[in-house]
Amino acid sequence: MIIDCHAHVSAPTELWAYKANLLAARGSHGRGGVQVSDDEIRAAANEKGPWPYGHLDYLKHIHTDLQLISPRPFQMMNSETPTRIVEWFTEETNNIIYRQTQIFPDTFIGVGGLPQPAGLPVETSIPELERCINELGFKGVLINPDPYENRGTKAPPMGDRYWYPLYEKLCELDVVGHIHSTGSLCPRESYSLHFIVEETIAVIGLLNSNVFRDFPDLKILVSHGGGAVPYQAGRFEAQSLRVKGGPRFTDTMRKLYYDTVLYTREALELLIKTVGVDHCLFGAECPGVGSVIDPDTGRTMDDVAPNIHSLEWLTAEEKSRIFSENTRKLFKL
Repeated sequence: MIIDCHAHVSAPTELWAYKANLLAARGSHGRGGVQVSDDEIRAAANEKGPWPYGHLDYLKHIHTDLQLISPRPFQMMNSETPTRIVEWFTEETNNIIYRQTQIFPDTFIGVGGLPQPAGLPVETSIPELERCINELGFKGVLINPDPYENRGTKAPPMGDRYWYPLYEKLCELDVVGHIHSTGSLCPRESYSLHFIVEETIAVIGLLNSNVFRDFPDLKILVSHGGGAVPYQAGRFEAQSLRVKGGPRFTDTMRKLYYDTVLYTREALELLIKTVGVDHCLFGAECPGVGSVIDPDTGRTMDDVAPNIHSLEWLTAEEKSRIFSENTRKLFKL
């Protein structure tokens, strides 16, 4: 059994047309909505798009049984104004995800997006969080650590009390917060690079704070293997050793969970050895950035499972935990 904890919705074009109209009119034409049939949602899940296969065919090709699908993060426009268009678009995206989970209940499980309009209190997002969990039956939500989308204004670090109302609600609902940045509006950083930068900052902000003392039951999953943190863990470890009686940084890393959306064997091996088997959840983000043929293997780069299978120092039982059991436990599947 392989469960992909990090995947995104393949939505019909009507959703992106809806977004374009919101941006063009800045909401002056009203909320509206995405008018799309179940057959059009089915077609979107089978459409080839910019990758080698349609979404459903892709899952069969790489032998993935179940996916947790969320919004396509770079599309989420958290920094746009007026803030109502951010809220409307997020709600419509979550509605499409919900419908896809109902049409393909044995293939997809929902993870919602939060509106997170830049500059507003995080409490603004809590009504949609509650709707996602209590009404749509989703198992978690994405958290964007940079609602300003790299425009220049900096959001509070994730250890700041700004975020506490969200953490409190996540604990109350007992669901996972999945850290994943959205777009980058600075030409100096592509959105892919911005993802890694913000995830790195988020991990350090959380672990160098009181968050897990104040919320010991908080469940946080970090995208893309924790950004640059596993690669630079020694640097932060050295810093932590200067604090007498304090915890080692590599020990605090195990307060978080990390997906395996890393497209080389070497990176996966480093992550698993750094944070431990029980804190790694299989993720491939397929189809997505990694959906391109690797000339060295002849497989797409997001065919992550063979890289994990090739780690001979992992037992069969440990591989099973990474492939499915850790995700079942964390998301209560």
